[in-house]
Amino acid sequence: MRDVPRVVWVLAAGRFVNACGSFLFTFLFLYLTGPRGIPLGPAGLLAGSLGAGLLLGNFTGGGFGDRYGHRRVMLVGSAAVGLLTLAIPWLPSPVLVVALPVLGYASATTGVSQGALAALAAPPGDRRRAVAIGRTAFNAGCVIGPPLGALLSTYGFTWLFVVDGAVTLVVRLVTARLLPTEPAPAARPDGRGRPALWPALRADPGLLLLLPAIVGVDLVYRQLYSTVPVYLRDGGQPVALYAALIALGSGLILCLELPVALALRRRNAVGIVAAGYVLVGLGFGLFTLGTATVAVVAAMVVITAGEILYKTTATAYVLDAAPDRLVGRYQGLYTGAATSGTILSPPVGALAYSAGPRLLWPACAVVAVGAGALAWWSGRRPRPGAPTGPPVPAAAPASGP
Repeated sequence: MRDVPRVVWVLAAGRFVNACGSFLFTFLFLYLTGPRGIPLGPAGLLAGSLGAGLLLGNFTGGGFGDRYGHRRVMLVGSAAVGLLTLAIPWLPSPVLVVALPVLGYASATTGVSQGALAALAAPPGDRRRAVAIGRTAFNAGCVIGPPLGALLSTYGFTWLFVVDGAVTLVVRLVTARLLPTEPAPAARPDGRGRPALWPALRADPGLLLLLPAIVGVDLVYRQLYSTVPVYLRDGGQPVALYAALIALGSGLILCLELPVALALRRRNAVGIVAAGYVLVGLGFGLFTLGTATVAVVAAMVVITAGEILYKTTATAYVLDAAPDRLVGRYQGLYTGAATSGTILSPPVGALAYSAGPRLLWPACAVVAVGAGALAWWSGRRPRPGAPTGPPVPAAAPASGP
């Protein structure tokens, strides 16, 4: 781990601190329907506008970093996020209609540039460590953040946004001092600007096959946060069991994701991703056994094992496919596909569950296993610039400032 670039550690530390102080996404709906007194319907639309801004930022925000520099965009975006978060308690409710989607867009754009910076600091073919370190730091912060937010809310919801925004701005100031200055993006030899995304994607048919697989498995995975708690409640289980399942998954990820990524970083990426997708499908299939504690704990362990295999590996695989001037847009493309379930999963899952609760879990298993098969098939398609011989281990980065 000594050869991991300093940039990766700086960004991971920032992700950890930000996650410890990030309360907006967890407590926004409670704030809107509580202290704000907004009815459930309009509050849902307002909270959804934040998610819509996030999704749009994931898909399009990477282009700003590719054009103007990822360090610059990350710092500008995090400043906007911090200031807007601080202002929420004092903004009139009609202004939130505009402020929340802008906040979501700025947050997603910042995250995409942050991921691109970490990827560019590591050599192609050896980016799984960088991704795993960032995810481990984020998950560690998420263990601390929600309980801390619940404690702060007892003193008033205003403190949630004040602390969240202040932490974001402090991390932004410290990160600006620790990150090296990023060189300006070089012009292309033909004198044109940044390369176009679509021609690069068309040249990589394997990646075009993988992207719908990513969307499919995320549609299944996000059922953990929509229909699974309803299924447990309808089966007579207490909310405490659901909370324990989520805590179990987070704990396993925190303890195992980085060691597994290090152990498998020289293995075929697509095979690992496909295996992870299949495990997610098998885990959801176990919910057909009922809501007994042993059955649902076993399901959660299998699902989490799949997540540990696929999330880091798929992220690094997509980034390794990116041309130098498109890393930000590839990062955003992956993040958008890998979070599409946050919007698609609740309505699709609710519709399927209401039609037949016992049919939802086999359907989830089929979709996830099918995504695994599609991911495996995508790895059999030729990739642009891919070597024809056996993989060569990435060289350690040269020492220096």
